[in-house]
Amino acid sequence: MLKILFVCHGNICRSPMAEFILKDMVQSRGIASEFQIASAATSTEEIWNGIGNPVYPPAKEELARHGISCEEKRAVQLKKSDYDKYDYLIGMDTMNIRNIEKITGHKGGKIKMLLEYAGSLASVIDPWYSRRFDDTYRDIVTGCTAFMEYLKKEGKI
Repeated sequence: MLKILFVCHGNICRSPMAEFILKDMVQSRGIASEFQIASAATSTEEIWNGIGNPVYPPAKEELARHGISCEEKRAVQLKKSDYDKYDYLIGMDTMNIRNIEKITGHKGGKIKMLLEYAGSLASVIDPWYSRRFDDTYRDIVTGCTAFMEYLKKEGKI
């Protein structure tokens, strides 16, 4: 089973969008049972008294426009132990990568930015600032599609 963890700052926009987009991709290919896919935050800004906020409504609406549900998802924080638990820790921008490395105590290896799989060092557009959830969706689909191709090329699926 391949274990993938998507990570962003608050776990209410980009990383849950990536989580549910990839879940949809593997489900449509009939290989969902071969994957464990989750998402987490590098900060606690969206977690109060141990309870994470739900996916940000415009992110949830963008997913719904594409027939993807993210019901019941709530923000959770990345833990040091997640490095050993997951095969891939995928951040959305360079700050996420730095924070993943700081929290886990590891550098490189299984930690990469999503769009690296598409041959780009660009960040996934942060819709919290851009307000362009459609652009973020496109970035994530590009990255997840390339990630699936990478897994296929590597003989993992």
